[in-house]
Amino acid sequence: MSVALVWFRRDLRVADHPALSAAIKTYDRVLPVYIHAPDEESPWRSGAASRWWLHHSLSALDADLRKRGAALHVRCGDSLAILRALVKEIGADAVYWNRLYEPASIARDTKIKASLRDDGIEAHSFNAALLFDPWEIATGEDGPYKVFTPFWRKARARLDPRPPLPAPRRIEAPRANGGIAIDALGLLPRIPWDRGFRDVWQPGESGAQKKLRRFRDDAVGEYPRSRDIPGEEGTSRLSPHLHFGEISPMQIVWSLEEAAHGHASAKRPQGSESYIRELGWREFSHHLLFHFPKTTDENLNPKFERFAWARTSSAQIERWQNGVTGIPIVDAGMRELWTTGWMHNRVRMLVASFLTKNLRQHWLVGARWFWDTLVDADLANNTQGWQWTAGTGADAAPYFRIFNPVTQGERFDPDGDYVRRFVPELKKFRGKSIHQPWLDPELQKTSGYPPPMIDLAESRARALDAYQACK
Repeated sequence: MSVALVWFRRDLRVADHPALSAAIKTYDRVLPVYIHAPDEESPWRSGAASRWWLHHSLSALDADLRKRGAALHVRCGDSLAILRALVKEIGADAVYWNRLYEPASIARDTKIKASLRDDGIEAHSFNAALLFDPWEIATGEDGPYKVFTPFWRKARARLDPRPPLPAPRRIEAPRANGGIAIDALGLLPRIPWDRGFRDVWQPGESGAQKKLRRFRDDAVGEYPRSRDIPGEEGTSRLSPHLHFGEISPMQIVWSLEEAAHGHASAKRPQGSESYIRELGWREFSHHLLFHFPKTTDENLNPKFERFAWARTSSAQIERWQNGVTGIPIVDAGMRELWTTGWMHNRVRMLVASFLTKNLRQHWLVGARWFWDTLVDADLANNTQGWQWTAGTGADAAPYFRIFNPVTQGERFDPDGDYVRRFVPELKKFRGKSIHQPWLDPELQKTSGYPPPMIDLAESRARALDAYQACK
């Protein structure tokens, strides 16, 4: 009987899984394998929040596979060495996997594919994480895009949604020795800082599908408006499920467009298209990372090599991380991040602007903190998001665009619902006053909430002066 391995990485699902589908179609028996090799992702090894999610996602995948007659074979160590050993042990003829696009993963996978083929083993990789491989969309001069709008115009015109591949009903798997338990990977925290995570997330393919159905049926129609309101459930919250491959972007597009075509209201198509465009930003981020891999640690715009970032201030950074800056919506965002492992996208821009503009700390300080604390810590999105806000990246917000967190809070959290949820010290403030508690010093004093750590107007002026000198 013919045998193949399917090497799972961040494609932790069984439906719309090109590598699994192709292997089952071609071979009699298929062994699902996960190899834990965090050092192979250096220097951007998964952070603590991502490891929490990975543990639960692997457990959910293993349960799904067992329902179909197989189990997830887990190993820890050098990926190539383990794949070679498993190929020899079970007599496999091929190894199938879905592609990853981070610089370290590309280098590793290229070496593994060549080595397996040199061994006489078939090695096949597929796109399961993106609507387009990063090299598929190019400018008229056959180069990479640096501006989102023309990139998405071309990509959207080429996007032809297809029905998702069905999950296999049955997987005939060979027996393999040497596997370890998922618990043995040591992914969970030793102290229970993850209580808030458990209240809001269900890692795994089933959880991803529930999130998609809720968004499609209840929220997408209002998405163009509600996506900017952090106090509402107006976004999909699918980002961690996408990052770990528990759902594919094609599944989302297909589901939304199917619903849109069958809906009488004009709101549904508009909301669907607005959300699909946000998936386009995810595509653009991977496009940029593929073509400009050094941007994980370096400014894409070289003129910012001359920018006068402020001297690193551990005290200021710690107050920002802990959500005690004295700026309510900034603190709410940072506390939401610590409590749930996630932050609303509008607020991500505000806290990033505060760090890189008002405090003038290097964007890498924020990128590394997000990397450790976000359950959806995606290298392409994290890099693009921070460089965009800092003004150092492709199609970035101009550096002189400095978000005012007070007016932003008043506009997008007018009743203070979001701030009050995560900064309970301010629960006695009402309406827009919650965004400027210092205007009521007596009430603020009794609340225990700190005064602003920095003057917003003065820090903005200093940032603009530094930018003028850089220019």
